[in-house]
Amino acid sequence: MKNRYLLFAAYSSFLAAVLHLGCIIFGAPWYRFFGAGEHMASMAEAGKFEPTLTTLLIATALSTWGLFALSGAGVIRQLPFLRTVIFLVAMVFIGRGIAFPFIMPLFPENTLTFWLVSSFICLTIGLCYALGGWQLYKQQSDL
Repeated sequence: MKNRYLLFAAYSSFLAAVLHLGCIIFGAPWYRFFGAGEHMASMAEAGKFEPTLTTLLIATALSTWGLFALSGAGVIRQLPFLRTVIFLVAMVFIGRGIAFPFIMPLFPENTLTFWLVSSFICLTIGLCYALGGWQLYKQQSDL
């Protein structure tokens, strides 16, 4: 049976990566809608490369994490350092989910609604990585 937590984590990571790529394709309105802030949106409107590079790096990380989740779910072959990466990714997502009060001052143009919604999403995905990683650990320990 497939690891449902890691399947959800994988699909969520891939969706987030696609949405980030949408920001590159559709520009400033998408950066604004998804809460990247006015600074990023203005740079995108001005044709600066920084928003594209930053967004590509985030999309690449999310896609890589999605591949590790698929690997942990048994959909693709086992990747190296699988359990370690799964738990590190869980920590990143959970950390982002709970640390938003400390991050908010760095992005004052983002609304409280943005912070609450995005933090809840990150916390949910992080918990799926953590629960899926725990399930993977138990499964591999039983072998």
